[in-house]
Amino acid sequence: MAFDLESLAEATSGAIGALVSTSILYPLDTCKTKYQAEVRAHHQQKYRNTADVLWEAIANGQVLSLYQGLGTKNLQSFISQFIYFYGYSFFKRLYLKKTGNKTIGTKANLIVGVAAGACTVIITQPLDTASSRMQTSKFGKSKGLWKLLSESSLSEAFDALGISLLLTTNPSIQYTAFDQLKQRLLKRQLKEKTSTNSSPEALSAFSAFVLGAVAKCIATFVTYPAIRCKITIQAADLDDNNENEEAESKKQKTVSGALYTIWKREGLLGFYKGIEAQILKTVLSSALLLMIKEKISKSTWVLLLALRRYLFMTQTRLKSA
Repeated sequence: MAFDLESLAEATSGAIGALVSTSILYPLDTCKTKYQAEVRAHHQQKYRNTADVLWEAIANGQVLSLYQGLGTKNLQSFISQFIYFYGYSFFKRLYLKKTGNKTIGTKANLIVGVAAGACTVIITQPLDTASSRMQTSKFGKSKGLWKLLSESSLSEAFDALGISLLLTTNPSIQYTAFDQLKQRLLKRQLKEKTSTNSSPEALSAFSAFVLGAVAKCIATFVTYPAIRCKITIQAADLDDNNENEEAESKKQKTVSGALYTIWKREGLLGFYKGIEAQILKTVLSSALLLMIKEKISKSTWVLLLALRRYLFMTQTRLKSA
């Protein structure tokens, strides 16, 4: 398939939106990740909630450490969103070209989204692992990206890859939940209408926003145990581990080990530890990303058209010279 300028514009605006939203919400993301990564019995827990992480940073004069790993996270967010938006647009256009259809159905749309997500995860997983280790390191003692990657084996760089691939179904769950909620709301509104001519055909902007947020919460709730296991596996090892804790830490680096450790130390509710912060961060991040993407998409398109025209004119001049 030829080079797709429209897909490139979508990918670029989406990546810039991810970059800005990640930077704005990064302290919240750090507090959330450190809280989620702690797997201890209730009477041994260092953090009772996400706010405790923030107060620790303030009390120790390490507020700037809430931004440790920001560069790596931004790099990962930019690359992953660029690949996702470009891959989604590319696979969608490829599907329409092969089938000859003018529009893409719901099932095909979900499959395209999962395929784009899988490609993204495979390419960016080492950066995701590195950023998680930076965030969960002790404040002020985070290692740099190059040092983390050089000290890790290939298998360690791709820690929790299977769970990350599983989490690509999150948008599918969100879309399905949104569609079901939408149909129920429209049916309810239809029953309340006295005139058949005034039956609703679409949701209002406010209703769509609310249902979208609810659907995202449902998808996060369903997949949250996998999210918690992923962070547990990718978390940095503590420097002051004794031999027993070090052995337990190694067990946590597998999916079965992480599941068993959380169950043993925290019980069933442990799989949902920190879900409030996860939902808050996810909803705010999605809203900011899409808002910024929509605001800059037209400007990005114009800039890319201007760049293509400039490159074409330059190439023409070189040929004629």
